[in-house]
Amino acid sequence: MSRLEEAFELFDNYNKRSPEHILWDGVDYPAEYFYAIKLHDWVTKLSPDADESLLLASRCQHIGRWEIARKSYPDGRVGYLKWRSDLSKYHAGIAAEILSEVGYDEETITRVRHIVLKQRLKADPDVQTMENALCLVFLQYQYDDLIAKMTEEKMIDILRKTWGKMSAPGQEAALSLPYSEQGRDLILRALKED
Repeated sequence: MSRLEEAFELFDNYNKRSPEHILWDGVDYPAEYFYAIKLHDWVTKLSPDADESLLLASRCQHIGRWEIARKSYPDGRVGYLKWRSDLSKYHAGIAAEILSEVGYDEETITRVRHIVLKQRLKADPDVQTMENALCLVFLQYQYDDLIAKMTEEKMIDILRKTWGKMSAPGQEAALSLPYSEQGRDLILRALKED
């Protein structure tokens, strides 16, 4: 087993402990494991020649996400942003420990942390690829469930923000996804109002 495969296995085993599950195409998955696999798939589609650091980051971007509950932070935007920031640091820390355990050098570990923390978004192509992939995972696997929980106005706002995070390759991939009729209508409205 290569070092990359060993790291993937450790990341996957960690994420398989996710208490939330997803039923997709008749198969039950631990949620964070499912999303890590799908994120990795999108990164490899968007960047077929991705280097090892980006591949590693794609598989551990949200590792252990369930371990810091959103409800442990105050309601509202400030609480949400603090939770997201703390989570990113937490993910990066777990990833660094695992990468060190399998023998990665400090330069690679630092690079993976940089991508996981999404530093220099828009300026760093690997970080932008990661952001594109994260948005595509949301649109492909979580979007329809969120529509049922939000008002149309809130969904349009979320879609406009999501669209703004993506670069042209991400936006192009997003337009190629199959959506429900309501989902496509909301996207078209969000882009028209943008």
